[in-house]
Amino acid sequence: MSQPRPVRVAVVNDYEIVVAGVAALIAPYVDRIAVVELDTGLPVVSEVDVILYDTFGQVQGDGIDLEDLVRDSTARVAVFSWNTDPALVRRALAKGASAYLSKELSAAEIVDALERVHAGELVVHEGAEQVQDVVGRWPGRDHGLTAREAEVIALITQGLSNQEIAERSYLSINSVKTYIRTAYRKMGVTRRAQAVGWGVQHGFQPDRSRVVRPDR
Repeated sequence: MSQPRPVRVAVVNDYEIVVAGVAALIAPYVDRIAVVELDTGLPVVSEVDVILYDTFGQVQGDGIDLEDLVRDSTARVAVFSWNTDPALVRRALAKGASAYLSKELSAAEIVDALERVHAGELVVHEGAEQVQDVVGRWPGRDHGLTAREAEVIALITQGLSNQEIAERSYLSINSVKTYIRTAYRKMGVTRRAQAVGWGVQHGFQPDRSRVVRPDR
């Protein structure tokens, strides 16, 4: 009996390092998951089964534009985030997401979840609002920034105010200020203009690229 074909997946985010990190994470499971497209700031063009949407530096919850992600395809969307606040999860599912996956999941658990999504299941992983250990890569990681600190700096680099960052990330304004304070200390800056300049120099501006793997 022939083996079922791998689930065809597109990994989507606005940062090339994030997309590449997610793809590398699940690469050892190529017999089960075929990453056929990597999209950085561009829509998916390949026929895929599941779109794995990493929320780093992006809108979350009911702000996710699923129609723009899937276009005219039948692909299901799995949201991949460190922020697993139950209200946030509900908003994403209400918009039509088929899964909400926490970044504290292991690669094997992510692969299992993607297979279940492809099979038609609604897969949800709810946990604490702020998980301690997340997987993947992000800008600023090599400089000691945590995923949450890096996401806040990414949004600052994009020109958002503290209030806008709180609304986009579903964090309290005090949490945003705390992340900014700890990130600034690690970056060696004291003012917002310096933080923006640092972010531009260290890969915090959104990218635009697409990698299609027809052999997958």
